[in-house]
Parts: sequence; C-alpha cells; structure tokens
Amino acid sequence: MMGLWKSASLLAVFLLAMSAAVRADTLDNANALFDFAEDAYPELLSPARPETQAIQGFYVRFYSGSDIYLGVQGDNVWALGDQLGPGVIYVGKLTDFSELQLSPTDISDISLSNRQSSCSYYADTLVSTVRDIKRDTVFNGNLQISVDPDNSECVFNSNSIPNHDFNDAMAAFATDVAEVSNEFRIPLEPVFASSPTAISLTYDNGILLNGVKLDLLAAACFGVADEKIGCNDMNQPWRFDPMHSGNNFGTDAHNAHTQPDGSYHYHGNPQALFNQQASSESPLIGFAADGFPIFGSFINDNGQVRAVTSSYRLKPGSRPAGNDDPGGTYDGTYVDDYEYVEGLGDLDECNGMMRNGSYGYYVVDQYPWVMACFQGTPHNSFEKSGGGDSGQSGGQGGGPGGGGSGGMPPPSG
Repeated sequence: MMGLWKSASLLAVFLLAMSAAVRADTLDNANALFDFAEDAYPELLSPARPETQAIQGFYVRFYSGSDIYLGVQGDNVWALGDQLGPGVIYVGKLTDFSELQLSPTDISDISLSNRQSSCSYYADTLVSTVRDIKRDTVFNGNLQISVDPDNSECVFNSNSIPNHDFNDAMAAFATDVAEVSNEFRIPLEPVFASSPTAISLTYDNGILLNGVKLDLLAAACFGVADEKIGCNDMNQPWRFDPMHSGNNFGTDAHNAHTQPDGSYHYHGNPQALFNQQASSESPLIGFAADGFPIFGSFINDNGQVRAVTSSYRLKPGSRPAGNDDPGGTYDGTYVDDYEYVEGLGDLDECNGMMRNGSYGYYVVDQYPWVMACFQGTPHNSFEKSGGGDSGQSGGQGGGPGGGGSGGMPPPSG
C-alpha cells in the first residue's frame, strides 16, 4: 500500500470550495471502498469503520490512529497524511478495486445544480434511460468521466446519447439518432492561450455533463452548393446560423439534432440541463474543448439573480447585395450579421468572463449562444475526423441544415 500511495501522482487540490452539497456519487460505493481498504491495510487505516462524512464534494473517512484522510470523489480516490508523503495523493479509481461492486449514477432527466469548476469533481459513471419521441424508441445513455493523472487530464467517454428525451414534434432530423462512441480529453487545469482561437470547422466545441457534444456552427453558407452542406472554407462569408428561427435547421426543443453518423449534438442552450428560470445561479453544464467550464445563463449579481448578457449585437442597416452577397437586413440569419462591441454586455469576445476567480463560458439567449472562440487551446481529442465538414441537411421546408460543423472567426465590425 505504501508503495502504491508513494508512487501516485500528487495534485494540488483536495477539499475544493463548493457552492452546493455532494452530488450523486453513491454513499454505498464510497463505503464499499472504505471497508475494502480498511480490511486490506489495517496498519494504515485505523481504527476501522469511522463515520463517513460528506465534506465539500468528497465522501471522507478520517483515521485518527494513523492521522490519515481517505476521500472519494466521483470515480477517484485520494489520500492525505504525513506518513504517506507530502501533499495530496491520488490513489486510483474505484474501478481499480476489482472486489468492489459499483453502481453507476442514473442521471435521467436530472437538472444540474453544481458550479464546481474542476473537471475532476465530476468523475463518475453516469447512465440514463431516455426515449426518441417520434420513433418511440428507448435509448440508454452512458458517460464515464475519469481522471488520467499521468497526463493531468479529465477523460470523457460517451455514447452520445443525452439524459433527456429527444426528437420531439418540432424536430426534423435528417438522420436517426444512433449511439456513437467518443472520447474527449481536457486539461485538469486549463490555461489561457496568448490569443483566442475562433471556433471552426476543425473542432467540436465542448462536451456537456450528459455526454453530448457542443457543436455550434454549420457547414452551410449563402451561395455555396445547395446552401445546406459543404461550406468548408473558413473564410467564406455569410455562414448560416443554426439558431436563427428562419433557417429551419430541424432542431428539437433542446436546440439539438443529428450529424450524418447519428451523433446527437447541441447548437445552443441544452434546456434540460439547468433551470431556465432566474430563480438561482446556474450550474456548470460542461466543459469547452480548451478545458474551461461552461455555465448556464444566470448569475447572482449582488443578491439579484439575472441572465448574463452577450457583447455581440446585430449590425445596423442592410447587407450588401449582389451575386456574392444576400442583401436584406442584418437580422441574424448569418453569423456575419453580428458584431462584437467590447463592454456592451457582461461577456468577452469568446462569450466568457472571470467570476469568483474562475473563467468560464456562458449560455445566452442571443448570438453567439454559448461561445464564439476558445480562450485556451482546444485539445486535439476534439478534432473531427478528417478535420472538416460533418454537416448535413436537416431543415424543414428545404431550409439550410447544419450537422454541427462549420464556422468562421467571430464577426467583427
């Protein structure tokens, strides 16, 4: 045991500040781990069977005889004690203890509530049972969030099925939803890049805590092919915005639809993941590809709960008209219809801000909906196969369809 603990990687955080109580890590799983460890290593963990406490996001037992703390957070086990070595020690995963019978956490139809910004906090095996409404078909979602201490990364393995029903009456999916396996990785401690990187055709934008990816832009532009698919040039102007109601992208009530391989993905507010009323500060709902967190729409601003505001606005006047330009009023049909005005709202050009010492992106009810660029460096696990278009026609009435790929730099004045 001493060798295992001594050789494990050290991390800088053990008991992290939290805004809510312990989440859905099961107490039975934690107690099974504690009991197993105590029986195997009585010389280190004594006296056995102390009370299990919920402390700031961990299930913890304190062994007074050896002055050691053992904590379980999600699917990960940590320890603290002078005789184990300096600092906090990562022991391993619950699944490393093969004798344990572990239960996954059912997240079917849950509304998130926690704002803890560290991805390691959410380590767990998460499952759901949901329904494709139009097809009257049951799907089982599966998401495993784990920590890779050797690479200082959180790992998300998902089958791309959400934790809520989908494909409702308003949807017009061009491809049926299917289980599609994905592995995404983000840094445990994201860092700012020297300059922002625009969201683009090349990368998925993020992974949410129900295992569904965020993929905001569409491979559909004015005057390119049939204006539904194939707009792969990053510099091509007049890219359709999938969130504009007039574009008929066939999304369901959760602002999501499918890619050609059946991957369900969001273009905007996922709706079901957090309370859509301004009754309390919104939770963290996922992580961008650069590792920074994504929060819901509402903050507590000196006692007043309110929605955060974007610093983008529609350009005044009309678009140029001609063979290469659509003409008409700047009404949000295209992402080029918007301009960023520093200080106009709460959020920066990437649609994020620093709050309580942590940077994050925020869901808003206007462009850019979630984010317009990365403040950090997107992890290469988010790079799409082929590095390009995965869009599709999905709109009702022949409108442009966006399978979730496509993009261009944030519009500017």
